[in-house]
Amino acid sequence: MSQFQHSRVDCILTYLGLVFLVSDICLDVGTAVTFYQEEDYVCLGVLLFFLLGSSVLVQVFSWLWYTYEPLERATKVESRISRWQLKILHVFQLGTYFRHASVMEVTSCSCINNIQEAEGHAVYLTHDLSMLRLIETFSESAPQLTLMLTIMLRRGQLDPLTVTKALGSASAMALSVTMYHRCLRSFLCDKHKQRLLSSLVFFLWNLILISSRLAALALFASALPCFILAHFLCSWLLMFFCAWRCRTDFMDSPGGEWLYRATVGLIWYFDWFSVVDGRTRNKTLLYHGFILVDMFLLCGTWCWRASTQMSFLHAGLLSVAVVALYILGLVLKVLYYKFFHPNLNKDDLKGGDKEVDLDSAVVVFMQCSAAEDVIDGGRTPHVQLYNKRMRKLAENFYS
Repeated sequence: MSQFQHSRVDCILTYLGLVFLVSDICLDVGTAVTFYQEEDYVCLGVLLFFLLGSSVLVQVFSWLWYTYEPLERATKVESRISRWQLKILHVFQLGTYFRHASVMEVTSCSCINNIQEAEGHAVYLTHDLSMLRLIETFSESAPQLTLMLTIMLRRGQLDPLTVTKALGSASAMALSVTMYHRCLRSFLCDKHKQRLLSSLVFFLWNLILISSRLAALALFASALPCFILAHFLCSWLLMFFCAWRCRTDFMDSPGGEWLYRATVGLIWYFDWFSVVDGRTRNKTLLYHGFILVDMFLLCGTWCWRASTQMSFLHAGLLSVAVVALYILGLVLKVLYYKFFHPNLNKDDLKGGDKEVDLDSAVVVFMQCSAAEDVIDGGRTPHVQLYNKRMRKLAENFYS
């Protein structure tokens, strides 16, 4: 049976993720305080809308995933709380921090204390947490960075320091997507393992695509701030319709599936995200073609408006550079899929017939406990867990 291993690198990344979470909260509070002190209440309201909206969305996903599964888990943190208490935590926007506490406990057991039974559970919890971080990245970080870039452009604050901060924020977003990619890689068998260079290339093309997309949106918003909302709504409705036509099957309830499709539309507004298995080359080409045309129109509109305040040549060069940067990202993406991406069938991924998801694992564990006197000399056999939601995403990405 193939094992889901939680390496020390994963442990370090888990701890770093907690550090980044705390740092992100502090930066958000500092930004809100700055807007309040500057009496920029419009930007403050928009920022708070992004923060609260993203928090509610992530908490809803977290709560739905808990309702799909039995609450009895392997961690002490989870065993000391009832379902109604867990619901209250999510209502007060604290559910994801409860997940972080569970991940930190089980990660310590698997890596520091070398408890093998906790290793599979650490991978399971980390997979859910990586998906929640991905949702938070495109529902909070991406809109927030677009807002900050728009303010910089309108105020003319494109100095090296502010550009470095923007690149740092974009790098953090690309890193979150790369961590999601690393979780997908855990479903690959040993013979299909990807090298570290593949993650580096994956990080680079996501960084370039995300940065150029956000730059185009910020340019348009700085020139026509009243129309960016209309642009988002029209684009999101189209993306939502496409997600519905893809007939996604990710959540375990109809309402949850519609929420997932709406979230996919939000993610597609900023970056590509695989939602169905099978060959998606045509869908990917159609998506990137649409985004390229959209970015050309966004940058062209900004160039036309900005030509009254700066030379048309400089505005045109900046617009072309943003679009060219996106094309460069597409070239790196093609190189990744050409040389690093394994094309597999569903049966080539971990999480097959001999491995069970958490729901089945609880049933198996109870059956084994009842018959422990005749099974394996009184010892309960180890059950290999896998995250069925992340396995679906792995099927979408690798098949």
